[in-house]
Amino acid sequence: MKESIIILDWVLFTYTALSVVYLCFFAFLSLLKRSEPYPQSDKKNRILVLFPAYKEDKVIESSVQSILTQDYPQEYFHIMVISDQMQDTTIRRLSELPIQILPIVNERETKANALQLAVHDIDNNAYEIVVILDADNTVEPDFLCRINDTYQSGIYAMQVQRIAKNPQTDTALLDAASEGMNNSFFRKGQTRIGLSAALSGSGMAFDFSWFKGHIPEVSSAGEDKELEVLLLKEGVYIEYLEDVVVYDEKIVDPESFSRQRRRWLAAQYGTLKQAIKELPGAIITRNWDYCNKLFQWMMLPRVLLLGTISFLAFVFTLFRWQWSLKWWGLLFCLVVAFSMALPDELFDKRLKKALRKIPLLFFLMFVNLFRLKGVNRKFIHTRHGD
Repeated sequence: MKESIIILDWVLFTYTALSVVYLCFFAFLSLLKRSEPYPQSDKKNRILVLFPAYKEDKVIESSVQSILTQDYPQEYFHIMVISDQMQDTTIRRLSELPIQILPIVNERETKANALQLAVHDIDNNAYEIVVILDADNTVEPDFLCRINDTYQSGIYAMQVQRIAKNPQTDTALLDAASEGMNNSFFRKGQTRIGLSAALSGSGMAFDFSWFKGHIPEVSSAGEDKELEVLLLKEGVYIEYLEDVVVYDEKIVDPESFSRQRRRWLAAQYGTLKQAIKELPGAIITRNWDYCNKLFQWMMLPRVLLLGTISFLAFVFTLFRWQWSLKWWGLLFCLVVAFSMALPDELFDKRLKKALRKIPLLFFLMFVNLFRLKGVNRKFIHTRHGD
């Protein structure tokens, strides 16, 4: 019995320690000086901006207005709102704006299906760039200009920085902190050594022809992860534009947090299950970008990693304190990684107070591990704050 516990202890420690070392390494890299922004381009490419909007009556209008006020010439960009079950009054107000509204019947109820319907009848040569935004996203006036500059420099897939615009509640603040750290771990740190950034589901831009040709291959609710697989399999680099910002509304309550993370977990492990079949080929062809992505998806989400290490450190302290020392050391290293990755502007008294919610969020995430079946095939709507 004792030998079994020792083996289990070291298996769990090895698994979690690999994740912590990985996070520490990329958190450190994220602190290094970034490269200069891409140079301004005189050429203006035609840009299609897509807003998948599922019951997003509260937020869609302000998001559309932020694009309409762009510095980019209006004749070179087109806005399409993909309206799924929005109210007639909202559609009437949107109809007064110089945009296209595409009402859809989204039988699969996924964002991927909405995007497929949006581009299905558009000619490949109609646009050079497609931008994907969530219905609650707002941007700065130079947003499209910066996307165009990057594309003109030869980058055909990119992710901008998402920043919280409403961290009023403890849950929203922790959600903002989580995204800020993920930006450091999986975007800034990655691109410092030439690896691709992770996509975030919104604030994404792609070569239009590539996107139109590949979006039909995406079938799950984790469209960003499937797109990553398709890009990395083809060796297409994903850039992270950390100085280009999208303001994103964060989760305001634990229940919504649980629903969203349940979908994210299902998407992560569902995509990993399919993508890992290509691992031997990626190793043979030295596609390290692809291998790196698979390792990321094998890791526990940050809340679960923190909760698991803390729980095991506490348990072993009670029953075999000598065994607990390595777990406390690992917890210290994880906290250091989080501290390096956390944006300075989020580290304040409010965040310290919000940390009391972490045990609840850990419990919700742990329960979600047993409630993933079927989630990856259907969109779970996230309620926005009033």
